[in-house]
Amino acid sequence: MIVLKATQDKVLAVLQSVAGIVERRHTLPILANVLLRKTGNAIQLTTSDLEIQIRTTAELGGDTGDFTTTVGARKLIDILKTMPSDQTVSLESSQSKLILKGGKSRFTLQTLPAEDFPLVQEAASFGPAFSVPQKVLKSLLGQVSFAMAVQDIRYYLNGILFVAEGTTLSLVATDGHRLAFASAQLDVEVPKQEVILPRKTVLELQRLLSDADGAIEMQFANNQAKFSFGGMEFVTKLVEGKFPDYNRVIPKNHHNSVTLGRAPLLASLQRTAIMTSDKFKGVRLNIEPGLLRVASNNAEQEEAVDELDIDYGGDAIEIGFNVSYLIDALANMGQDMVKVDLADGNSSALMTIPDNEHFKYVVMPMRI
Repeated sequence: MIVLKATQDKVLAVLQSVAGIVERRHTLPILANVLLRKTGNAIQLTTSDLEIQIRTTAELGGDTGDFTTTVGARKLIDILKTMPSDQTVSLESSQSKLILKGGKSRFTLQTLPAEDFPLVQEAASFGPAFSVPQKVLKSLLGQVSFAMAVQDIRYYLNGILFVAEGTTLSLVATDGHRLAFASAQLDVEVPKQEVILPRKTVLELQRLLSDADGAIEMQFANNQAKFSFGGMEFVTKLVEGKFPDYNRVIPKNHHNSVTLGRAPLLASLQRTAIMTSDKFKGVRLNIEPGLLRVASNNAEQEEAVDELDIDYGGDAIEIGFNVSYLIDALANMGQDMVKVDLADGNSSALMTIPDNEHFKYVVMPMRI
């Protein structure tokens, strides 16, 4: 049976959309495979790592009929990548193998039985579905994902908190040293739901979401989240645990405030970062009326000083920061201006976008 017959670019795009979660090495060899299920003219592709499952359906030609098997996902992609994008490729079943043909090339691939493929058991009941445009969710994830912890022992920090309440969807990430918050309006009103999406899920969603106008539908259960968009269905386990109360972390009454250009500040920080040591990424900010001075030095007794003229009439403050934390936030904001609120040299700083309540970034100071 000819399972599929289409151009290389079509087949590769469908395969790559589901193969991001496939690990090359896994204790269960079948999880390196993609599950192919042909029904009539449509073919459904499913991948899983036991915690996340991605499924998409496409029409890729071939014979009509019913057929299921599993085959190595990465190997199939690696072979397809070596072929011209306009070349017609076909996948035929032959006994317990699949034969991939393209031009004068022919590859015989080993398969594993479809019934052995461990599908993720979907939760019995999901909360109400709601949707936002894909580009809105992609933008929200981009504004907070850099602040997620990486392999922190406090496992609930290795992900992003999603809070849907009323007509607002808020995303929060923190690694204990900084916190990023971004929100957007929903078209429908939903009861309050809070879930923590794992880091791998967040990175995969960022890879798959497009800037197109299509919507992404979300549903949350106690231990699972489900996303549907662009013909794909994405089911993931959630991180269990209690996320810190982010509202307590966000400073409310800092009385010193300065608004300045995002790009000049980012460039200044990137310049002074060159003179920080790899282990100790500290920069000193001196803020005084009319002037912001950014300075750094390293173990070789080299130093950098950069000055920016600012519109500021508050207290003189000297404060130290991990420069990477400031650069991450500024690099992921698209706006021209940034507002920085400070209390003194020992309190966390709040970065926001002027006249915009939808983004907040808190960063703890460091002693320098």
